[in-house]
Amino acid sequence: MTTGKFSVTPAIRVLREHAVEFTAHEYAYEEKGGTAASARELGLAEHQVIKTLVMEDETKRPLIVLMHGDKQVSTKNLARVIGVKSVQPCKPEVADKHSGYQVGGTSPFGTRRAMPVFMQRTIAELPRIWINGGRRGFLIALDPREVVRVLAPMLVDVAIDA
Repeated sequence: MTTGKFSVTPAIRVLREHAVEFTAHEYAYEEKGGTAASARELGLAEHQVIKTLVMEDETKRPLIVLMHGDKQVSTKNLARVIGVKSVQPCKPEVADKHSGYQVGGTSPFGTRRAMPVFMQRTIAELPRIWINGGRRGFLIALDPREVVRVLAPMLVDVAIDA
């Protein structure tokens, strides 16, 4: 696990329940800084910092997409892969409601509402990733195979250059 003091979020509770080894990393959160800011603050390659995006299909059904920090999601390709007409990001207040987290601090672990998770396939190939731990300015580092084990995401190829 990890040492040091940090607040226990719903995400941390889920990781502990599943005996996931992780390290906790706090940094100075920057409004609208995204993964570029967290990568810079923690001295990481932005490709290793994973965004948790709450999106919805045309029927407003929510879903989570995990994507490399330096890439964007092709919503057209994602919609085609998952068999819906369209996918678009949720408005921040809607995303907060679905996830139980504040945008900028959204973790795929311990969400308020169970949602299907789609993960860019190449994330699973990295030796270690940094992903939000459930609040702004708080990332957790773990083996991406643990994300696959705990969340059972559908692996997809929907990354496009940012």
